[in-house]
Parts: sequence; structure tokens; C-alpha cells
Amino acid sequence: MRLLNSEQEELLKDERRLLNNLQMILERLGITQDDQEALFHSIQQLDELFLIVVVGEFNSGKSAIINALLGQTLLQEGVTPTTTKIYILRYGENQQQTLISERQILLTAPIEFLHELSIVDTPGTNAVIREHEIITTRFIPRSDLIIFITSADRPFTESERNFLELIREWEKKVVFVVNKIDILNSDKERIEIENFVLKNVHSVLEDNIKIFSVSARDAIRAKQEKNQDLWEKSRFKSLEEYIRKTLDEKSRFRFKLLNPLGVGNHLAEKCLEMISSRLQFLQSDFNLIDEIENQLNLYKEDIQRYFNSRMAEVENLLYEMETRGQVFFDETFRLGRFLDLLSKARVHQEFERYVVADVPQSVEEKVEELINWLVDSDLKQWQTVVKLLSEKDSGSKGYAWKDIGIGNFYRNRQSLINTIVRETRRVVESYDKIREAKAIAESARTAVATTAAIEASALGLGAIVTTLATTAAADVTGFIMAGFIAVVGFFIIPAKRRQGKTKLMEKISAVRKQLIHSLQSQFNKEIDRSFQQIHEAIAPYTRFIRSERDKMTKYQSELQSLKGEMVQFKGKLEEI
Repeated sequence: MRLLNSEQEELLKDERRLLNNLQMILERLGITQDDQEALFHSIQQLDELFLIVVVGEFNSGKSAIINALLGQTLLQEGVTPTTTKIYILRYGENQQQTLISERQILLTAPIEFLHELSIVDTPGTNAVIREHEIITTRFIPRSDLIIFITSADRPFTESERNFLELIREWEKKVVFVVNKIDILNSDKERIEIENFVLKNVHSVLEDNIKIFSVSARDAIRAKQEKNQDLWEKSRFKSLEEYIRKTLDEKSRFRFKLLNPLGVGNHLAEKCLEMISSRLQFLQSDFNLIDEIENQLNLYKEDIQRYFNSRMAEVENLLYEMETRGQVFFDETFRLGRFLDLLSKARVHQEFERYVVADVPQSVEEKVEELINWLVDSDLKQWQTVVKLLSEKDSGSKGYAWKDIGIGNFYRNRQSLINTIVRETRRVVESYDKIREAKAIAESARTAVATTAAIEASALGLGAIVTTLATTAAADVTGFIMAGFIAVVGFFIIPAKRRQGKTKLMEKISAVRKQLIHSLQSQFNKEIDRSFQQIHEAIAPYTRFIRSERDKMTKYQSELQSLKGEMVQFKGKLEEI
């Protein structure tokens, strides 16, 4: 490329920045090696000569077109796939061939047309050796201009259509040439073929299509023999003039910058589609997490309703005990039972038999029912988590992981799910309901005993309730007996009975509130502990998908912003 002016230097600098930024994002996304190389070579090519790539089926006359452009037979022509490697034609003081690699040959010649550009002759798109098509396909991203050759005897075949669709993805400037018009009988036939090609090309490309019908064989002969009539007949002049005009200094610079931009835009689009696909897939993971959370919330609501129901039954037992206590005072603390009241032990025994009765056993049964329900529900929650994760695991295995960079993501995610499924299954399989129930019962007993400040190392929950209730009775009867000893006169008994009933109600009410509060607090702890264990089990999976979504959203935003910059920059270039 010739020396650039300050405006061109600034444009070149801006494009390098855009493409280098894109390269960094795409590398982090883990694009394929082929795509990485395509972008790398496109950036590298900003410093290289303008590159024309000639493509088409074998026997369409690609080599003949190049020879006609150069005015010399540098490339071998034939009816079989003569071009089996990439030939790169450049200017050189001497005509010679240099093997660049197993697949590429550099051909130099002292031809003025090659001073500021290179031409690439590629194997046919329908070559017998499939590798030849792969070579050609991978070379397309490096081109600045593509000359697409089709033959008048086989215009725009299915393989050419497929190849053009590959070219379209890279947003390249394409010139279409119908070769071998010398085999046609009339201009009418030529026009029909041109219209057929245009129609089919338009079904793939929406750009303004340039098409030239030529006879490369007549053109090379005309140049060599200086035959003006044959030159006119070849119709090659219009193609040659178009290429020379298109490739003036300003146009070459514009194409030179537009083509790497097209590669970058194609890869950005490809990655945005991949990100969209991955985010869509991740949504199913978030739906799963939401489903687990919904199940846990429903579980919590069910437990709360069941707990309230059981605690209401416990409260009713204590309310009934309060009522019996009222009756007990009315029947016991009266003048007719004066002698019985003198025996504190007898009053205490009667209180325990008549008032306390079977309340401790009944309370213990209700709490045991609650514990068993809680343990069963806890196990069911673990089983639900295992089921949901297992379904997610099996459902994911049929997914087609075709988009770039998703392979590692899928493998990491799948490994994580497998690990969590194994761990949750282990919890379910080793779940000991008896052990869990015993542990919760012990915690509940300790909570009640601790709150009541009772030494309860060997007491069950029922025994604790008995102790609390009879201690309250002892306090009250002791209070009343003190009144008997201190005051002489039977008129005192009714007053003491009223005081005793009030005191007993206060004591039993305190027992009731204390028991319910202690059980409520302890069961809330058990529920929270169960939730925490489930959340901890799935936390790595939750963190992974949230992290992946944040990362993908960030890359999506960066790519969209960069793509917007590239669109604006492309507008600048097209104004040159």
C-alpha cells in the first residue's frame, strides 16, 4: 500500500483499535481456532497488499480469467482440476515459483498490474478432493475483493450457490463473471444466462450485483495477437476497466479497511447469536432454581400451617388445664375442706391428678407428631431437589451444542449438576428419619428446659411440662397456706381462693406462652437449618449460572457497543 495521508492514517488507527478490542472479547468468549485465525489474518492484512481472490468451480475458467487480466499465461489451464493448491500471484523482478507451504505457492512475475495488489487462484469449489474446498473456504476471510467465476455451459450451479452463502457471511465485495460466452450462439443466449445468474445471485445477496459476461480464451488470444476484433468479441474490456477503476488508490484503501471490518462484524454477529443462545439456555437453569425456591417456600408455608395447627391443639390442652385449675380452686379452697388444706402434699397431689392430668403426655404426643411430619417433609424436599436436578441433567444431554465457545460452558455446567445430583442423592439415601426426629426432639426439649431454667438432663418434654405446671401449683398453694397460718378466721379463705386462682392463671399462662414460644423458636431453627442445607447443596450451581449470566450479559453489552462503533466506522469508510 502506498504511503497514507493523515486522514487515512487516523482511519487505519481507529480500525486497528476496533478490531483489537473485538479480538480480546472474542478470545475471552472462546471462539474457534479457525475464527481466531480469520480475525488475526484480517488485522494483519491491513499492512499487506490489496488481495483479490478468484473463486468458482473447477473448469469454470478461473485460471484463464487471471491469465487474461495479466496478459500472460502464468497459470495452467485445463478441463480437469488443474489448480489443487492456493496460488498467490505477486509482483517480482523475475518470474518464479516459491513453495510457501504444503498448500500454498507464491508465483511472482514482472507485471505492472501486480504492483500494488496480489491475486489468489483457488481450487474449485466442487473439486474432487474435499480438502481443496476447505482451503478455499478458509482463504475467503483474507480477501479484499472476490471475483466469482461461473461458466456459460453450467451457470450458477448448486455448489456455487452454497459457496456464495459462505462468502455472504463474511460481507465481501463480490464481482460476478460468466466465462466461456464464446460457446454461445447469440447475444440472446448470453442475456438469458446473465438474467438467470442475476436472479439466483439476488436470492443469496441483496447488494448491487455487478456481472460481466466474457470469453477469457478470446481475451488472452486478443492480447497476445493484438487482435482488436477478437478483443471486442471477448467483452473483456468492460471487466478489466471496472476492476482497474474499482481498484484506484481511494477505492483500494476503502476496500482494504472494509473487508477486515466485514470479518469482524461477521464474527461479532456470530458471537452475539451464541450469547443469545447461551442466555436462553441459562434461563432454563434459572427456571429450575426458581422452581426449587418455590417448592421450598410452599414447604415453609405448609410447615407453618401445620405447626400453627399443632400448637393450637397444645394451647387448647393448656387452656383446659387452666379451666380445671379454676374448678380445682373452687372445690378445694373452701371451709369444708379446711383440714385437707392443712396438708400441702395432699393438695399438691390432687392438683397434679385433677388439673395437670394427662396434659404432659398429650403435649408430648402432639410435639412428636409435629417432629415426625417435619422430618418426612424435610426428606421430601431433598427428594424433590434430586428429581428436579436429575430431570435437568437428563434433559440437557440431548441438546445440540453447536455454537462457538459453548462446549466448555456445557461441560463445566454438566459436571457441576452431576456433582450436586450425586451429593443430594447421597443425603437422601443416608437420611435416617429416626435419628433426625430424635435430634429435633432433643433440641426442642433443651430449648423449653433452658427457657424455663429447669435442670432437664434426664427429662422428656412431658416431664418438663409436669414440672412447670406443678411448680406453679406449689407456688400458689404455698402462698395460700401462708395466708392460713398468718391469719385466723375462716372469712379469709374466699379472698385467698380468688388470689390463688389469679396467681395460678398467671403461672399457667406463663407456662403456655413459654412452651409455645420455645417450640416455635426451635422449630423455626430446624426449618432454617434444613433450608440452609439445601441452599448450600445447590449453591455452587446457583453461583455458576448467575456468574455465567453476568459474564454473558457483560460480553453482550460490550459486543453490541463495539458493533455499533463498527457500523458507524463503516459509514465513514463508505464516504471515502
